[in-house]
Amino acid sequence: MTAGATLVLAWGNPGRRDDGLGPALAAALVAAELPNVRVEAGYQLEVEDAAELAGPARVVFVDADRTGPEPFSLRRLEPDGGGFGFTSHSVPPARLLALGRDLFGGRPEAWLLGIRGYEFDEFDEGLSPGATANLAAATSHLRAALAAGELRETPPTAPAGRRRVLERAREVDHG
Repeated sequence: MTAGATLVLAWGNPGRRDDGLGPALAAALVAAELPNVRVEAGYQLEVEDAAELAGPARVVFVDADRTGPEPFSLRRLEPDGGGFGFTSHSVPPARLLALGRDLFGGRPEAWLLGIRGYEFDEFDEGLSPGATANLAAATSHLRAALAAGELRETPPTAPAGRRRVLERAREVDHG
């Protein structure tokens, strides 16, 4: 990756409804063809992803969030290697950062984008209406921030007007 480049690592399972928010945002960013932005998506973060952290100046981890603020949250992330054990399952982003630093010398500015989802327990493709609205807001925000070259932490709650839109989307979804 070139100096100043951003890596977006998104994950989730599109076959589990709103768990597919990460890959959906990744697809939107790929379609946007943003300069100096590389996008990768998968079902989970894996130990092998630590090597990817050696090149970029910035990494943005993207996942669905079951309980976070609506429509999304964006926060700084620091490496955390404490209590790390190897497993065949997903590696948390902060631990992946620590591995990237310790094994490959990677020290990117790191962010975690959590997009609020609502339906995770069904085996079905497609996002709920509320998650779709949240995805649109998160995609718009991240595209603008990446284009400007500056990310900032988001406020913990959505503005009142945005909450009404989300509430209406949930009403439509739950009929």
